[in-house]
Amino acid sequence: MSEKGAGSSGGSPQASSVTVSDVQELIRRKEEIEAQIKANYDVLESQKGVGMHEPLVDCEGYPRSDVDVYQVRTARHNIVCLQNDHKAVMKQVEEALHQLHARDKEKQARDMAEAHQEAMSRSLSQSEGVSPAQAFAKVNSISPGSPASIAGLQVDDEIVEFGSVNTQNFQALQNISSVVQHSEGRPLNVTVIRRGERHQLRLVPTRWAGKGLLGCNIIPLQR
Repeated sequence: MSEKGAGSSGGSPQASSVTVSDVQELIRRKEEIEAQIKANYDVLESQKGVGMHEPLVDCEGYPRSDVDVYQVRTARHNIVCLQNDHKAVMKQVEEALHQLHARDKEKQARDMAEAHQEAMSRSLSQSEGVSPAQAFAKVNSISPGSPASIAGLQVDDEIVEFGSVNTQNFQALQNISSVVQHSEGRPLNVTVIRRGERHQLRLVPTRWAGKGLLGCNIIPLQR
């Protein structure tokens, strides 16, 4: 039992290749080990509740006749091995989460740099007389605690860009819905006009306690 756990937990995912699926697999393995530990503790409980440290011999030094000594020793051995496996997997989970967080911070920095560069390009285009992009949709409502709320979207924000959707290619709200569905868990650059000022936001479509991946209602603007 413990050999399988120890063999499957050897070696952490490489920092360059660790994915959310890797973390989910490690967590699944952790929960499997925890279930096995509980099952072995249940065995001990069924044997007069001997636990991990109660003696297995009587006052005269003979094996106790009221418990299955072999079964108790086997369960205790399994628990010790499984606890070691559990410790190793927890370390892997911690390392994998750290790697994902570090990689996300790097990507966020790149996204912000790209957004800044894009904003600078737009500013230059506007100064050269190129007409700025127009809004094509509007935020009608936002649920508290939703991904949209966390990203900083506000009611009445007019959307100029939503990921790859802009005034030139927007045809219907289905365009936004398609981008959202294909970007779950990944950041989208969203540009809005708020009280006459342009704002660049970073929105991550995510499953949350409410409906949908955004938690906001968007309506098209009349052209």
